Amino acid sequence: MTPSSPARTKTKPATLSAFAAEISGTPAAKKSTVAGIELPDLDALNLGLKDDGEGEGADEGLSLRERLLCDIPDEAEREAKVLGPLRRMIGERMEEGHGEAVFEVGCDDRDSGKTLGFSREEYAKAVETLRRVCEGMMPPCIFSELSTRNLGREGEPTSDGKGCLSRVMIRRTTAAATDTLEVRVAVVGNVDAGKSTMLGVLTKGALDDGRGKARIALFRHKHEAESGRTSAVGNEILGFTPTSQPILPTGAVHKLTWEDIAAKAAKVISFIDLAGHEKYLKTTVFGMVGHLPDYCMLMVGANAGLVGMSKEHLGIALALNVPVFVVITKIDMCPAPVLQATITQLTKILKSPGVRKMPLFIGGMDEAVTSGMHFSASQRVCPIFQVSNVTGQGLDFVRSFLNILPVPILTHTADEPVLFRVSDTFSVPFVGAVVSGVIERGTVRAGDTLLLGPDATDAFVSVGVRTIQRKRINVPFATPGQSVSFALKRLRRKDIRKGQVLLSIPESPTAQPHAIYEFVAEVLVLYHATTLKPNYQAMVHIGSITQTAQVVEILDRQEGEKILRTGDRGRIRFRFIRRGEFLVGGEKVLFREGRTKGLGRVVEVGPK
Repeated sequence: MTPSSPARTKTKPATLSAFAAEISGTPAAKKSTVAGIELPDLDALNLGLKDDGEGEGADEGLSLRERLLCDIPDEAEREAKVLGPLRRMIGERMEEGHGEAVFEVGCDDRDSGKTLGFSREEYAKAVETLRRVCEGMMPPCIFSELSTRNLGREGEPTSDGKGCLSRVMIRRTTAAATDTLEVRVAVVGNVDAGKSTMLGVLTKGALDDGRGKARIALFRHKHEAESGRTSAVGNEILGFTPTSQPILPTGAVHKLTWEDIAAKAAKVISFIDLAGHEKYLKTTVFGMVGHLPDYCMLMVGANAGLVGMSKEHLGIALALNVPVFVVITKIDMCPAPVLQATITQLTKILKSPGVRKMPLFIGGMDEAVTSGMHFSASQRVCPIFQVSNVTGQGLDFVRSFLNILPVPILTHTADEPVLFRVSDTFSVPFVGAVVSGVIERGTVRAGDTLLLGPDATDAFVSVGVRTIQRKRINVPFATPGQSVSFALKRLRRKDIRKGQVLLSIPESPTAQPHAIYEFVAEVLVLYHATTLKPNYQAMVHIGSITQTAQVVEILDRQEGEKILRTGDRGRIRFRFIRRGEFLVGGEKVLFREGRTKGLGRVVEVGPK
């Protein structure tokens, strides 16, 4: 008996987010509802200082309120009953946050919303206790208020009579550039949405003049400055001190270098400025896939709406499972009815079955902090900011949101063999060939010898790492998740290309890396005008690899049905057309050709 043909796996547009999470290995979180917005299970997040007396170091019968307000004269007893347990509680959260954590002072259980009912005098005493706890931690930590309630301060929400509350950031001080926290944010949107101008205002501190003055410093090429349009992947950084203050030029200092910012910063936001014009889509996709952004900032012009390439960029971010937040720009020049039409259109698209986001409009500092605390864990929520780069309206909310964006959880450790994909190459005078990218796994130290390849002959050659720079500061080593640059010994720039990898030298001669020409990917066809068949060719993006590949075979299909249509899931064997590449299983795949798009993950490497 002939086995029956497997049923074609149809995937509705509503399942794009679910498939993207599946190929990223992100488990679905339990949901709770706060103010009508679905959020993950807040008990699991444990974002508050809970008054439950549980956990390591909990003192019998002593509640959180009693600890914070306790006034014990004896220092030893105070350390044992108050400071020690609080220090251990905060230390656990700091480890989870890679050296920083946001706490709610005055709230003992975020899920139920129960407050401790602090008066202003009691709140001041609790804050002083927390300051002493932070000063006694090793390394020392800095305590800073992000937002407050019921304290009578300017800009607070309307008093609700539930006692004084605040959200505070506790962040470790950093002694070296190797300890600086980093979050990568890709900036996308349609042409003329104001992406480069927004970054210029955010990072330089000076408002725009309405004619693009703020963006000039970000352009890399002469034709970009002349046309006002980004054509290459640009980079800019915004640093935050341990006290959560943005590092910006002051009146006496008109310009800060990357070295100045990195030397003062405890946390750095690395912006990846991408092109908005349709003819630079290949460059934009490379930036989204190859530079491994942690978050995506979608720029929408208030006077134009979500048009053109904005929808394309939003689809790419969803396909790559990158959390998205939206910034509506140019609200100073946009009439109120046009702005409202843009907001209505944006809300409709975000709530559509293919996107399934809950728009959350940010109108105050408290909302900005709340959305930032939950943003990484709850990808259903999409914060929306309305800003003007000319008047400065809304910019403080965006900076506060960026300051508390969580550092993503690493999937690889520093003890694994090194894997570093080259995303850009340079030739620096008196230094030589330099490569930049993100360390995916392993630890690299200055002076290490690694394998670089595959080259034009599919070989891997030994290279030495002369020096390492992070944010243009020399560092002795680099760990997973960090964006770094390596100066390589005895190499010329023409011998290196984007998409190559740096690997640890294997201990066994039989474990040498090989160039891969064929691989199998489990894919979801997002759109195809007709049918996807064998011999079809498309541009494939895998990390920093950008190369045309041909469909050799569609697996799991009977003869006569080896085709895929829009919405189908299947396994496809691809073959690179031009040269071999280094691949590992589990990597994300994005392929496109014209309007055709698909995504998936590598499940098998090598020929059949």
